[in-house]
Amino acid sequence: MEDNIKGKVVIITGGSSGLGENTARHLASRGAKVVIAARRKEKLEAIADDIRKDGGEALVVETDVTKRDDLKNLIELSKKEYGKIDVLINNAGLMAIAPLAEDKVEEWDKMIDINVKGVLYGISAALPVFQEQGFGHFINLSSVAGIKVFSPGGTVYSGTKYAVRAISDGLRHEVGGNIRTTTIEPGAIDSELKYGSSHDESSENVKEFYKQAIPGDSIARAIAYAIEQPKEVDVNEIVIRPTVQEF
Repeated sequence: MEDNIKGKVVIITGGSSGLGENTARHLASRGAKVVIAARRKEKLEAIADDIRKDGGEALVVETDVTKRDDLKNLIELSKKEYGKIDVLINNAGLMAIAPLAEDKVEEWDKMIDINVKGVLYGISAALPVFQEQGFGHFINLSSVAGIKVFSPGGTVYSGTKYAVRAISDGLRHEVGGNIRTTTIEPGAIDSELKYGSSHDESSENVKEFYKQAIPGDSIARAIAYAIEQPKEVDVNEIVIRPTVQEF
């Protein structure tokens, strides 16, 4: 099924590190044309340079997923460069863990803006293109915390990831047929996500939890599996976590 990835145009938000970076490198090695998007342009450029040195194709677009116009710009530039968009991976995320009683309202707002509204802004920008083309694939990153509430501490984070699953399921139901939708639910995967907590005790607990983490390329391979399927096959959900992880 190699040819089902080769030549596809794949946009990845949160592409400057972690799962986004791993996925960009892996898909580029499989022949995809990757568009990597994030706020940290210097990091994106370094990743893109590596991909090009290895013979791959990569486009960098500085993007803040909390800004709707940035997502519109990302889609427009990608389509202008490559003439089509095959896949949008809504990967950018924030995990700020703290008990509700700590009243970290600003962090709640940031998680909602990035984890939920960022996904919706991506869908808003890409869906008209997919509908006009008659094909496309949304891959949205949820979490095992979107299957079971991660508490104490992760209640709001879980709420955002449950939302991603609900939005993805509704999206598949509304536009399925020509457009595929996949939700990825990772467990403890090595990335910068574990550094998102400002509450000291919660931060230490999260870092301890992530000692069981598996490499980010585990998710990259799962994403590749969903993309490489024939067009009539829609992989709706993939849950992937360390073998030793109970939660």
